[in-house]
Amino acid sequence: METESEPYVRLATLRQLHQVVAELNTARSLADTLQSVADGAIVGLGYELAAVNLVRQDGDLVVAAVAGSAGAEALMAGRVGSRASWERRLAMGERWGELCFIPYTEGWVLDDDDVPQWHTAGPAPRFPDEWHPMDRLFAPMYTAAGGKGELLGVLSVDRPRNGRRPGPWGQEALQMYAFQSAIAISNARLRANMQRALVRLEREQQALRASEESFRQAFEYAPSGMAVAEMGGDQHGRLLRTNDALCRLLGRPASGMRRLSFSDICHPEDIGTLLRTSAEGGRAELRLLRRDGTYVWVSLRNSVVADTADGPRFLLTHVEDIEERKRHELQLAHRASHDSLTGLPNSAELRARLSARLCSRPPSALADAYASSGAGADPRAPHGFGADGAEPFDGLAGFEGEKPRPAPGGGLPFDHHVHLSAPADGAEDDGAKGLAVLFCDLDGFKSINDRFGHNTGDAVLIEVARRLTSGVRDGDTVARLGGDEFVVLADGLGTADAQDLAVRLRNAIIPPIRVEGRAVRVGASFGIGWASCGMTAEEVLESADQRMYVEKRRSKGNRRAAG
Repeated sequence: METESEPYVRLATLRQLHQVVAELNTARSLADTLQSVADGAIVGLGYELAAVNLVRQDGDLVVAAVAGSAGAEALMAGRVGSRASWERRLAMGERWGELCFIPYTEGWVLDDDDVPQWHTAGPAPRFPDEWHPMDRLFAPMYTAAGGKGELLGVLSVDRPRNGRRPGPWGQEALQMYAFQSAIAISNARLRANMQRALVRLEREQQALRASEESFRQAFEYAPSGMAVAEMGGDQHGRLLRTNDALCRLLGRPASGMRRLSFSDICHPEDIGTLLRTSAEGGRAELRLLRRDGTYVWVSLRNSVVADTADGPRFLLTHVEDIEERKRHELQLAHRASHDSLTGLPNSAELRARLSARLCSRPPSALADAYASSGAGADPRAPHGFGADGAEPFDGLAGFEGEKPRPAPGGGLPFDHHVHLSAPADGAEDDGAKGLAVLFCDLDGFKSINDRFGHNTGDAVLIEVARRLTSGVRDGDTVARLGGDEFVVLADGLGTADAQDLAVRLRNAIIPPIRVEGRAVRVGASFGIGWASCGMTAEEVLESADQRMYVEKRRSKGNRRAAG
C-alpha cells in the first residue's frame, strides 16, 4: 500500500503520543523531564528539531532542552531570551488555537532579537502548505488548559518530517502534547521541590543534632561559667543546669546549684542591678556569693534560647570572673580620686562630693517656692516634705488638669533634694544645722620642709592626715586640697559644733610629730565656711579659705600682743 489512510495516521500518532507522554511521567528529575519533552516532539509528533524554553524565576526564558540536532543544541542550550521578546513573538503571526505560527514572510523581523533560534535560509515554497526553513511554530505551556494559568515555558518545533505545515489534526496533537508536557513539568518541579525540602529537612536535622552536641560540649567544657535558667512561671530564674567552670568559681556542687537562682546568691547591694538586667541581651556586673561566704565579682551576659520552634524558652547566662579587673578598676578609681601621699580624697573628689550636695536655687528662692505652693514646709527639709517629714497635700493636684506650680527659677518645689542652708551669722548659736566646711592651713610647715627636706615634710603631712581623720566622725570627709591645705566636710553641725570641732582638730595637730628621731611641730589655722544651695563648690571653698586667712591674721596679732 503506497499511501496510508487518514484514520490510520491519527491512530498511529495517538499511540506515539501515548508512549511519549508516559515517558514524560517516568522521568526521574526536572532536567530529564524537560529533555523528554523535547525528545517526545521528535518521536511522537514527527518534527526534526524541538527546543524547550523554560520560564525562570526572573521571568526570562532559558533554553533548557534541545532535541534533533547536535549543532542546534550546542548553539542554543543554556541561552536566555527576554520575556519581552517572547511576548512579542507570541503576539505575532497566525493563531492556531493555542499555538502561534509565524510564517517566513513575517518572521524576518525577529532575526535580530535576543531569543535563541536555529533557522536557515531556503527557497520559496513550491506549494501553499510547504514548510519553509524560516517558518516558526510555538506551543505555549500553561499550568491550566485553554491557555490559562501561569506560563511555564514554550515548546518550539521546526522542520516537520513530511515537509508540510501541520494540518488541523497535527495542530491538535501539538496542543495536546504541550498541555501534557506542562503537567509533567509541573509535577517534576513539585517532586524536585519536595526532594529539596526533604534534603533540606534532613540537613537541618543533622545540623540540629550537631548543634546540640556542639552546644553540650561548649557548655560543659567552657572555660568560663555558664548556666541555663527557667523563664516565666513560678520558677522563673531557677537554675536548671550549670557547667563545671561555674561550680568551681562559686565553690558549689551542681546538685546544690539547681536549687538556687542568681537572686539567691547575689550581693544585697547588687539585687537592683540584677533585676534591671533585661532577659534578652541583658548584661550586668555584680557580686555572687561563694560557698565559703566570700563574694566574687562577675559579669553576667544573658540571652534567650528556645528548646524548639514553639517550645519553652530558657535563659542562657554566661558568667565571667572579673574579680581581678574590678580590683584593678577600683585601684585606678581610688588613685584618680585620692591623694597618693596621704590616701585622703583629693581636690577633684572633694569638689565632686561638695557639688553633689548643692543645687542652683538659693534658700530664699526655695522658701518663696514653698510659700507659693502653700506647703508650709521647712526649706532645709527634703524638697516635697514638711518639717515633720510628712508630704504636703495639695487639694487641687490631679484634678481638672491642675499641674504643680513651678518654683521661682523654673524648678518644681517638690524635687526630693535635701536643701542646704547656712546657719545665721552671729555670736550666738540659733540651733540651725548645716554642712560645715573647715578649711585648714598648716602653720610652720614651710620652715620644716625647707630645713629638714621633703621626706620629713611628707611624713608630717601623712601624720596630720591621720590625726584629722581620727578626729572626725565616720560620715565626715577629710580631703587634702593641695600642699599643706586640708578641708573637712562635716554635716549636721551648728555654729558652736563647728567651732568645737575646729578647736579639737587644731589641738590634735599641735603635739610634736617624731620623724627620723627628731620632733617637729606644726600649727594649724581653721576657717569655717558653710555650704548653701545657690552657691558653687568653688564659692563655698573660697568662703572658707577667706575665713581661714582672717583667723590666721587674728592668731598672729594675738601672738604679737602676747609677746
